[in-house]
Amino acid sequence: MVEITKLVTEQRNPNTTHLDEMTSLEIAQVLNQEDQVVITAVKNVLPQVAQAIDVCAQAIAKGARIIYIGAGTSGRLGLLDAAEIPPTFGLAPDRVIGILAGGNNAFFKAIEDIEDSEAAAVRDLDRVALTSADVVLAVAASGRTPYCIAGLKHANKLGAYTIALSNNPMAKMSEHADLAIEALTGSEVLTGSTRLKAGTAQKMILNMISTGSMILNGKVYQNLMVDVQQTNEKLAERARRIVMEATGCSYRQATDVLKESSNNVKIAILMILNGLSYERAKENLALHNGFIRTTNKEKGESK
Repeated sequence: MVEITKLVTEQRNPNTTHLDEMTSLEIAQVLNQEDQVVITAVKNVLPQVAQAIDVCAQAIAKGARIIYIGAGTSGRLGLLDAAEIPPTFGLAPDRVIGILAGGNNAFFKAIEDIEDSEAAAVRDLDRVALTSADVVLAVAASGRTPYCIAGLKHANKLGAYTIALSNNPMAKMSEHADLAIEALTGSEVLTGSTRLKAGTAQKMILNMISTGSMILNGKVYQNLMVDVQQTNEKLAERARRIVMEATGCSYRQATDVLKESSNNVKIAILMILNGLSYERAKENLALHNGFIRTTNKEKGESK
């Protein structure tokens, strides 16, 4: 097992050894400067991220699930990403799941020792009835967290596709995954505090994977979130604006057609673009698996 002291993310950063002598502006500047490393680290793993997008998109298309597992900051980032999928893309909340070591209570109060429990990982995956059709994505900056490794091993036994996201080279987790993503963000501004650069890279990559897999499942038209859930007035207003942007219609028409379409943004767009009734637009959308672009191409769209 790799000793923690040998991990790149645990090394002291030579640029910040006088952190305690800096002014507030200097602290902000050095944090910002070090964050530039994150951009390059993520850029370097884009081929692996793209592969993860394809795998996750296929799982969603087949009715399976994306399951994030992690401890501490990494686990919280998985929970955050999963929680944002239903309102943004209209996907059921049980399709992208975040599992945090120690349970959801650990989101608010750290339970540090739970990350060492291999049994907890197996128990948590069994609790959500993991199947071979699902994708398990383990996240840990160190790449050696026992909870994550045990989760990957258990998922492998069941035949699920496994992805390991870490921030160290030749991470132990990578050995137990079908796909390894190692975003090398280097030593932290504050030694060992991987909630900083490592965490930022993890959030960026999780956002890419979930957003990309939703795009590939027809939940985006142009660059509009056409499956947005209208659960408050702000989101209802956003839905009207989306219909207006996609069709060039007036605010009044968007409002009226959304009402006719039972507030389904996709159907409203097709009704306006193609002059269809609600039932016909609904049927056409279903025939094209929810993709507005392919549905509309039949009507001669060239954009």
